This record gives sequence, structure tokens and C-alpha cells, in this order.
Amino acid sequence: MKALSIPVRIVGPGSQVEKEQLQYLDMPREMNTFQMPRVPQRVAPEAVSEAHDVLAEFLDAMTPWDPAAGDPGPRLNVTGVSPAALDIINEMLGEGEVGIQVNGAHAIHIQESVFTGVWRVCELDDDSRLVGDWIVAGSMPEAVIRAAILAAAPAPARVTLPDGAMNSPALLQEIEARLRNIRPDTPAHVINLTLFPLTAEDHQVLARALPVGPVAMISRGFGHCKISSTLARNVWRVQYFNSMNTLILNTIEIVDMPEVAIAAPEDLIDSRTRLAELITWMAESDTA
Repeated sequence: MKALSIPVRIVGPGSQVEKEQLQYLDMPREMNTFQMPRVPQRVAPEAVSEAHDVLAEFLDAMTPWDPAAGDPGPRLNVTGVSPAALDIINEMLGEGEVGIQVNGAHAIHIQESVFTGVWRVCELDDDSRLVGDWIVAGSMPEAVIRAAILAAAPAPARVTLPDGAMNSPALLQEIEARLRNIRPDTPAHVINLTLFPLTAEDHQVLARALPVGPVAMISRGFGHCKISSTLARNVWRVQYFNSMNTLILNTIEIVDMPEVAIAAPEDLIDSRTRLAELITWMAESDTA
């Protein structure tokens, strides 16, 4: 198997307990803005041509797809692409705002490209060898949604309430009531824990009732945001940090997928246009 060839940032799910150290990516100093990538210097023309053809094939699959219809986006297997062409593809796609790690039978590392909603998805075996490599378009890769759903139960875990638990029982009742009534496209219900009076025992109850799930995400689009699935279906822990790496907003979101991590249909349409411009530019550069 060939080695993993795209620099996907790896983020562990960390801990639900606020006193333990959190893991996250470095905060960018400035908001990312799109710039046309550059073809690496001193590369073989045939590698550039192969990379162009792969991206053009992916664009052809994106062209008839309606991002607003709710159907899964196109997915292109690139395991057969030559290493030189794959390096160019990764350089052209770049690194966007969202990085994801999915833990399961096989680890899946995902990095959004600079084209919002266009993702690099790499699946690894237990020996960290690459066993699957795709370019995927969509608001969120299906592998992420599937892993979060399959690992979770319909309700929070039952826990014994310790002495000192004051507000966590009411919070769990609120979460359970929302889950009973959740429907597709139900707006997110957000519980803000930042200013909520919670004891140390309350935090322990929430951590036990909502264990960490298999999905961990970092989004750098709206500040610095860490997102973790839980083992209660459609319940997410979402934490925001400022530029000093200080936790400034700690929430529980009850929704199929937190909005901060997903690409909007209009972003995907824009990415399709910009990807077409990139492919045209690559063709012109190759013939220059």
C-alpha cells in the first residue's frame, strides 16, 4: 500500500470533562481567503496532465448534482492515481477549514479542501496503511454521518446521580425530551453550558450520560471550534475557543449535524465554479 499522501490533521476526541486538557488544532491568525493554487515547480508534464484529468472527471460528476436536493454528492476513488499526480491534486485542493477524524474498525481521516464542501477522505487500516482514498463533494462526507449514527444509542446512557448533582438531571430530561421529538431538518436545540451553574458532579454526570463518540472535528471557519459526537444519537458537544486558546463557549447541540461544520448548498455551487476555473487554468498552464 502507498503511504498517506495528504497532510490530514489528526484530532483525538479528547475529554468531556472541562478540567482535563483539550486537544485542538492551532488557531489561524487570519481568516482564510481563497487564492488560486500554484502547480508545483519541476514536475513532470504527464503528472500535471494526469492530475488535470482526475480533477476534470470529478468536476464532470459534480456538474449534474444539485447540492440543495439532499442527495449524496459525487465520490471519486483516487487509489489508482500515480503518486506524482496525487501530490499535485493535493496541492491544488489545498487545506480548508474543517478537519475530521473518525474512529472505528478503520480510522478515517478527512480534510476539507479550499473548495468548500470538497473533501479528501483517507481510510487507514490498523497498521496506518492507506486502504481507501477518495475525493468527495457534499455538505458533510457520508462516512462521518454514518459513523456518528451507527455508534450511538437513541437516548443518553442511564447514570446514577451522585450527591452534589444539581442541574444535570434537568438537563438530561431536556435532552431526552428533544430527542423524542427530533425530526429530519429539525433546527438545532442548543444548550449553553458556559454560564449555566454546574457543579463538578454535574459535569461528571454529563460526561457519563453522553460518552465521547467516534467523530471528532475541528472547524476554523467561525473562530476555533471543537466538535465531538457523543454516544447519544444527534447529541454533540461543541466548544469554541478564542485566539488565546481559552474556552469561551461550551454547548450541547441536539441536531443531526452541527451547522458550524457543514458546507451550505451555495458554498458547494461556488466551489464547483471555482474548481472549473482551476481546471481550465491547469490546462492552460500545461500547454503553455
